[in-house]
Amino acid sequence: MIKILHLSDIHMGSGFSHGRINPETGLNTRLEDFVNTLGRCIDSAIAEQVDLVLFGGDAFPDATPPPYVKEAFAGQFRRLVDAGIPTVLLVGNHDQHSQGQGGASLGIYRTLGVPGFVVGDAIETHRIETRSGPVQILTLPWLTRSTLLTRPDTEGLSLAEVNHLLIDKLNPRIEGEIRRLDPEVPTVLLAHLMADNASLGAERLLAVGKGFTLPLSLLTRDCFDYVALGHVHKHQNLNKSNDPPVIYPGSIERVDFSEEKEDKGYVMVQLERGKAEWEFCPLPVRVFRTIQVDVSKAAEPQAALLKAIEKHELQEAVVRLIYKLRSEQIDQIDNAALHRALSDAHTYTIQPELISQLARPRLPELDAGSSIDPMSALKTYLDNREDLKDIQSELMEAAHRLLEAEEVLWLETSKGGSELEKNTNQNSQQVGGNVDAQLRLL
Repeated sequence: MIKILHLSDIHMGSGFSHGRINPETGLNTRLEDFVNTLGRCIDSAIAEQVDLVLFGGDAFPDATPPPYVKEAFAGQFRRLVDAGIPTVLLVGNHDQHSQGQGGASLGIYRTLGVPGFVVGDAIETHRIETRSGPVQILTLPWLTRSTLLTRPDTEGLSLAEVNHLLIDKLNPRIEGEIRRLDPEVPTVLLAHLMADNASLGAERLLAVGKGFTLPLSLLTRDCFDYVALGHVHKHQNLNKSNDPPVIYPGSIERVDFSEEKEDKGYVMVQLERGKAEWEFCPLPVRVFRTIQVDVSKAAEPQAALLKAIEKHELQEAVVRLIYKLRSEQIDQIDNAALHRALSDAHTYTIQPELISQLARPRLPELDAGSSIDPMSALKTYLDNREDLKDIQSELMEAAHRLLEAEEVLWLETSKGGSELEKNTNQNSQQVGGNVDAQLRLL
């Protein structure tokens, strides 16, 4: 048996807006949360004497994290070097430059020749000698259209046809690696991807317009004893037959409120040729809690708000209070009292929503200085539009398709001005014609 710890989607350096500065360290408390949680994973790997650690990608929010964030990440993984535990670091979409080339944030580990560390930034098979015997790891990093295709390959094709072509190009690459596998050695596919039957969350918004979706059938091959995935933040097993197990361990910490109700953790695997047993190991992470109240019909809105707050355990939680009220009730709200009631929380935000559309407050998430991405901005806006609630999913999907059109336009960048303009107009008309009626509702 080869014992493996499988974790993914650390995103160290994320969520600073949900933390505060620790006066003793000068660091954001959310960075400290992520470091402590990663430390628990490393603690477990060392205590359980695992033979191998597999990281499924997305070490940081982007490819160029601040030095102190990179140092915190490296400090934890260095402990695996000291313990003699080999580690595979897979490149995810957030580990690449915006052009999708290379694992910028993880390549330093290969450059420095860190003992026992393998950086998976290509479709390649790595044979690793562990204390319990050899194991084969086929790495499949995050792939974009530019990875496998050129502009002539996709000329005149729809988005769906481009996706099919990508899969057709990927299949022989995977098959070539499979043919070189030793059939007697346990084998793991380590991949950062969006599977077609996965339950998605925040990562869909984070990756919009990039990459593509792969079918489960590509992953459930007889040659793979375990499929270790990254990218989706919600822990799940995509193959209920467990032949082989196809596992997203999920992110190790909550990135935002979309993950409020998700368990976070890592997966412990017992592997041998033809068999893999796995167990999800939950981690004690910081609580995110939403308190949502409608006081628009309450005779005493302030009392109703305080009563709703008292029902929740707020100690050291990240809290958001969202309440609806009428414009004539504004003077009845004592904001200082609300702040006192929420003071036990680690951090908190108060988001009033006026029922009257004419007196609608500015959404703090959409402030001029915000760096929120387009899909998150749209979701924030729709979350505050009760009249659009029934069609929210359709509008989000429409916007998703519009942003994906950017990927098609990228394929045309080497064309001349007039031809590029022609193709831009064609692509815009094709996508816009399908969704214009929905987005006009905004």
